Amino acid sequence: MDTEIGEKGVILIVDDTPTNLDVLLDLLETAGFKVVVAEDGERAIALAEYAPPDLILLDILMPGIDGFETCRRLKINSATREIPIVFLTAVSDNVDKVKGLNLGAVDYITKPLNHEEVLARVNTHLRLQNLTKRLIQQNERLEQEIQKRQQLEEEREQAFRALQRSEARFRHLIESNVIGVVFSRTDGSITDANDSFLQIVGYDRADLKAGNLNWQAITPPEYAHLNQAAVAELIDSGAFNAFEKEYFRKDGCRIPVMIAGALLDESQQAIVSFVLDLKQYKQAEDKIREQAALLEIATDAILVRDLDNKIRYWNKGAEQIYGWNVEEAIGQNADRLLYRPNSLEQLETAQRSLKESGTWQGELHQVNKQGKEIIVASRWTLVRDPQGQPKSILTVNTDITQNKQLESQFLRTQRLESLGTLAGGIAHDLNNILTPVLSTAQLLQFKFPNADEQTQHLLKIVEANTKRGAALVKQVLQFTRGVEGKRAIVQVKHLIYEVKQIAEKTFPKSIELLTYVEPELGVVSGDATHLHQVLMNLVVNARDAMPNGGTLTISAKNLFVDERYARMNLDASVGFYIGLSVKDTGIGMSAEIADRIFEPFFTTKEIGKGTGLGLSTVRGIVKSHGGFIGVFSTVGEGTEFKVFLPAVEASVSSRVELPEPSNGNAEWILVVDDETAILETTKVSLEAYNYHVLTANDGIEAISLCAQYKHKIAVALVDMMMPSMDGLTTIQTLQKINPQIKAIAISGFVANDKLREASCINNFLTKPYTIQELLQTLQTV
Repeated sequence: MDTEIGEKGVILIVDDTPTNLDVLLDLLETAGFKVVVAEDGERAIALAEYAPPDLILLDILMPGIDGFETCRRLKINSATREIPIVFLTAVSDNVDKVKGLNLGAVDYITKPLNHEEVLARVNTHLRLQNLTKRLIQQNERLEQEIQKRQQLEEEREQAFRALQRSEARFRHLIESNVIGVVFSRTDGSITDANDSFLQIVGYDRADLKAGNLNWQAITPPEYAHLNQAAVAELIDSGAFNAFEKEYFRKDGCRIPVMIAGALLDESQQAIVSFVLDLKQYKQAEDKIREQAALLEIATDAILVRDLDNKIRYWNKGAEQIYGWNVEEAIGQNADRLLYRPNSLEQLETAQRSLKESGTWQGELHQVNKQGKEIIVASRWTLVRDPQGQPKSILTVNTDITQNKQLESQFLRTQRLESLGTLAGGIAHDLNNILTPVLSTAQLLQFKFPNADEQTQHLLKIVEANTKRGAALVKQVLQFTRGVEGKRAIVQVKHLIYEVKQIAEKTFPKSIELLTYVEPELGVVSGDATHLHQVLMNLVVNARDAMPNGGTLTISAKNLFVDERYARMNLDASVGFYIGLSVKDTGIGMSAEIADRIFEPFFTTKEIGKGTGLGLSTVRGIVKSHGGFIGVFSTVGEGTEFKVFLPAVEASVSSRVELPEPSNGNAEWILVVDDETAILETTKVSLEAYNYHVLTANDGIEAISLCAQYKHKIAVALVDMMMPSMDGLTTIQTLQKINPQIKAIAISGFVANDKLREASCINNFLTKPYTIQELLQTLQTV
């Protein structure tokens, strides 16, 4: 039954009227056809594409797309265009029939349907369709047969042409080969050769035909034994292995070649030889050797690792940076050799980037052979084989440990300068507070010399504690701006001996004190009191770091700081220095603590045993002397402070003692300060010592007073930091009004050396000042 249905064919009925579908379905299935139905054009197109039927009965009037549009779409589709379409219509209009036929339909069946007519037309069109299919199949078979015969003819023609080409290639092989091909005899005579060989040796065909070419003539004597060995091998085995030698060119130059050959026939007389010009290869080898030499002299560490992380190449730069020679490094696991176990996490990002993009660069913390940590700028490149598969990893590492140390120094300096600015501002305000307190305490003692003993004692307590506060503020200023004291030529060795005597008398006997001073130790320019303070501070810290005893070593020697060392320290300059070292064998400190010890108010001592200003003051004093300081410490082993002070060529001079202050001669003094308390105490103090005093709260008021008393005012005491108009501008304006006015600058913050740059200033007074200091300063201008 299935065979009969298959022979009858498959018919697709497309009609939106269920009754029509049922009628046609029963009629055609009864006649033995396999029937598929669709109620609209879209469904019909989908069914026809999925399983093309043998015939389509298509109603014209349908919702959605009508029969004409359905037909048009079927005919433009390559999968359905060959299916015959018969329209079903109740309209007998010739225009519609022509339209349908133009769209590709093969017939029309008019409704109401005549069953016999339907079957007759269906059978007719199916027979025509089957006949068409058979004709198409026969045509296809015929075309295939024709194509096969044509293909055979083409293959024969191609084979013939290929044979011709092969023969042509064989004929031209000798001439076109880049390798020299030579035909010769065992006696060394060359009978023929291609152009490549002639170019290699610099001869032409005329030389070849004239018989001027033979192996003996073009082979240097030192290679004659190789020729003899090749001939012997040729007779013995019919061929000789390739070997390198040189030929004489026609111009007399030598050229490196590789030659191999074989017998042409059994006569053992005719030989074909192949000569390869090695000049470019030799040049390439030389270039490779040069590049290898460059890799070896590079200061960067260059290494190659395989995919198992084993080191396969290790240059001289790597030996210098890490300390392992090439024999020790090759074959080692790079992770175990160059990293501490707890630092391998840093490689995860590098390995991930290498997989994603084939490259990575960044900073890595590694260790050298001595176990010392170093920092490198690392560049990784994934090397691939010719097939594009990962082969190895090329790594180039630059040691940036010194650079990172300099960066750390720079950041530390910035941090200290920020703290210094803050501390300096606080110091300025404290000095303004302490100045009237100190002056008042001294003035009260001067005005009431007959006060009771308790009152005098209390005034002395106020004066002493104010001076202590002033000293503390001075320490802060020494840290922030390196406040200068009185400079003179200082012999460091004398300071060392003085500190040694103090330490021997006061330090525990469990601490052994050693000193070493270079015999011809130079001198420095500085404040002996401040430098003594530096040395004492460092020695006391060393004592405190050895609670159970140990060795304290103080040494000094002449040093020259070169450019390389100066680049390693931001505060260093090229030149001669006195190197002062204070070294202990105490508890040491961690890198984190060492990084902060010069910060003001930072201390590791117990509460009440340290202010945290000692080392910050030391640093400020050293810096104000044009020097620099470094610390080197290991936990459990000890600490060494190294102070570098610029050496000078000079002799020691004695200090000039200032005379005791005396009363004034009724001179007019203008005091300018924005602090009312300072104005009042200074005015009373000066008036007590026979001076006339005018006071002004700011620069504008001072200028107004100067305009009134310009011929009377002898000296102006001016605070440098005031609102509206600063001290320097005020002084310049006052001296424009009266050039004879002497100016004394007063400040609790500005450095003395900066004020000296201003020619209009005759002297400088630092807050807080005593009455004696004020009077002495007035007498110097």
